[in-house]
Amino acid sequence: MQYFEDLTVGETAEFGSYEVTSEEITTFAERYDPQPFHTDPEAAADSPFGGLVASGWHTAAMTMRLLVDHHLADGATRGAIGVDELRWRRPVRPGDELTVRTEIADKDDWDDDNGLVSVAITTEADGEEALSMVGLVLYERREAP
Repeated sequence: MQYFEDLTVGETAEFGSYEVTSEEITTFAERYDPQPFHTDPEAAADSPFGGLVASGWHTAAMTMRLLVDHHLADGATRGAIGVDELRWRRPVRPGDELTVRTEIADKDDWDDDNGLVSVAITTEADGEEALSMVGLVLYERREAP
């Protein structure tokens, strides 16, 4: 289990492999972001994207899944207080394979039980940056300061 004290600013990790499907893109979009370039392959072909693309919110959700499975599972995390600097850098398309890279960008005191860790997160789709953000994550302290 990694606690606040175990994390080092500058520490990096790369993990995950997640293949995006057309069905998943349209199912998510029909429920949460029903714009034609997310839900209708024919309409998407005539859009500025030239084809079906995942909602940025879907890309963020897939990123979160990879983080939970590969990064947060071994951490003494207490949840997050938000994200900063969320950017969708390029559209995610059916068949893209997602991977995530993290870097501990900063650590701050929060309270006697937790520390606040700023984690720079980058999601790549087939090797190209698709999403970037800074997660503000609370980590349990092993010992009170």
